Amino acid sequence: MLLEIDNVTLHYGRIQALHGISLNVNEGEVVALIGANGAGKTTTMRAISGLRPVSSGRIRFNGEDITNVRADLRVIRGIGQSPEGRGVFPGMTVRENLDMGAYTRRDAAGIAEDMERVLTLFPRLQERIKQNGGTLSGGEQQMLAVGRALMSRPKLLLLDEPSMGLAPMLIQQIFSIITEINEQGTTVLVVEQNAQQALSRAHRAYVLETGNIVKEGTGQDLLHDPAVKAAYLGVA
Repeated sequence: MLLEIDNVTLHYGRIQALHGISLNVNEGEVVALIGANGAGKTTTMRAISGLRPVSSGRIRFNGEDITNVRADLRVIRGIGQSPEGRGVFPGMTVRENLDMGAYTRRDAAGIAEDMERVLTLFPRLQERIKQNGGTLSGGEQQMLAVGRALMSRPKLLLLDEPSMGLAPMLIQQIFSIITEINEQGTTVLVVEQNAQQALSRAHRAYVLETGNIVKEGTGQDLLHDPAVKAAYLGVA
């Protein structure tokens, strides 16, 4: 098991955002976490990446307890994240943004190899390589955020709302690339409001409601689950 979250609670001051959630991600999987706004999806991602301390429970990665490990050290261990809202550096070029993704690495040949991989996955970034991140379209910024996360050569790629604000055709493209990234050997945990796309691509999935995991199963099982269809897919 690559990632194991065991009975994790998390608070923002007096407000409890996560109520003892447990989930796991096996090596080689795409796992989706779906839920409405405010369900706790981004909070779960922040707990995994170390950006928010947990109140109780355990997080294990690659066999190691990382519950109290600093966020930057989690990147070195193999957790890369494309955050909600993309978070590109607007005044830096596309190349500089990608270089920032590799800031923990010293293997020049490996970095060059991964740069080539990212620019092959996202040809649009190659075309915009000298442009500042802030001048890119929303879809291009999303590609840049995912590409930057890949530059750390993660064992686990965390994707937080990769389709947010994108046109339907671009959403399809982003999810096709997520599948390709997974097929190249990277394990993926994706948080997504577009349940249709996420469940269609995921091996397994969890449904989060008000800080609680309320359902889990294969992507296809949840895609055809009547309650999930009614709540998240707009199907009665």
